[in-house]
Amino acid sequence: MHFLTNLLSFANVMKSIGGILLAIVILLVMVTIHEFGHYVAGKILGFKINEFAVGFGPAIFKKRSKKTGELFALRIVPLGGYCAFDGEDEYEDDEQKPTEKEEPFSDYLGENEQGRVETSAEKEDKEEKEEYPEPTGARFNDQPPWKRIIVLVAGATMNYILAVFLIILMFATVGRPLYQTTVEYPDGKTPSETLVETPLQTGDILLKIDGQNLYMITDYIDALDNKKAGEEVPLLVVRNGEKTELTLTIAEDVDFANMSDTDTLLQTLGVYSLHTTTQKAGFFQTIGNSFAYSVKIGGTVLRSLGELLTGKLGLNAMGGPITTIKVTSEVASSGWLSFLNIASFIGVNLAVFNLLPIPALDGCKVIFCIIEWIRKKPVNRKVKTMIHFIGIIFLFAFAIFVDLLQLF
Repeated sequence: MHFLTNLLSFANVMKSIGGILLAIVILLVMVTIHEFGHYVAGKILGFKINEFAVGFGPAIFKKRSKKTGELFALRIVPLGGYCAFDGEDEYEDDEQKPTEKEEPFSDYLGENEQGRVETSAEKEDKEEKEEYPEPTGARFNDQPPWKRIIVLVAGATMNYILAVFLIILMFATVGRPLYQTTVEYPDGKTPSETLVETPLQTGDILLKIDGQNLYMITDYIDALDNKKAGEEVPLLVVRNGEKTELTLTIAEDVDFANMSDTDTLLQTLGVYSLHTTTQKAGFFQTIGNSFAYSVKIGGTVLRSLGELLTGKLGLNAMGGPITTIKVTSEVASSGWLSFLNIASFIGVNLAVFNLLPIPALDGCKVIFCIIEWIRKKPVNRKVKTMIHFIGIIFLFAFAIFVDLLQLF
């Protein structure tokens, strides 16, 4: 018995580790696809690219292309990545163009032909130039604003495309996620005082409420929000394999506290619980539903940020990298449907979030490009660099703070 308990504990530990690894893989794939979008757009539009990296910190593996001279690296911290465009993060006086790079500081190794001490970095650069070509293309800030905008938006676009592909795969192989009702309360439970006389039965699959198609739980809430007592709301459900129209009479005025107020939703519908089920559809309907579902996910991301700013949602509803990995590992390891669902959600989330006009994110960089395009003169790059620096410090601090909230 003791051996069996240890074996089960070991299995649970291995499952948890496997879930965490799976979550990290999902995040790495999404980050890689994002940076690959920047890379492809940059190559097509003639940008000079020095490095394409997955992860941050010291390199675990790196390889320089003998054809292009670009460096490809896998780095030790698996929570990000970058596509290093030449000159993107450098700044200079607006009228002055760079002529040469500053000499890097390093340990002295020897003397060059002029008698000056040669640094290790200079020696490495010399050796690389003898074997590898210099990457070609124009510096990032020397390219016209419209080209930079395309490159900046390309990362989020690739995330969205991958997310839609995963949703199509999910809908085609498993089916579209919907909610199925359980009306009866278990033994020992009593219905809430506000529980209504519901036309729903256990096993009903909700398709529409008040004519609105249902994709996410927020659609159910939006369809019922602000309904008044006595108002009749049409429902479309699947019952015993057949589509059935029902009418729900609202028992009392409906007012949802926020987008996650499922208690009010259950009381309004008059059911004990809603649990996920799936339903397959034809090819064209699957494609249409997939795009609609992706748009709904994006709207949920924006809505959660809006409710966070207005105080409807607390900070404990948010999560940083640690919380994201924890939740992703739990969801992704519970089945194929959950894996595809959380992966597509992360993909759309990254696409939407990166296009927000927050300093250090692609959306803010796009705003600076638009300003430069309109005024025919770049924003002072020292000011721009400082704004992005403050932004990235804020984002890191916020991520750590919301993760700590989840722990305590």
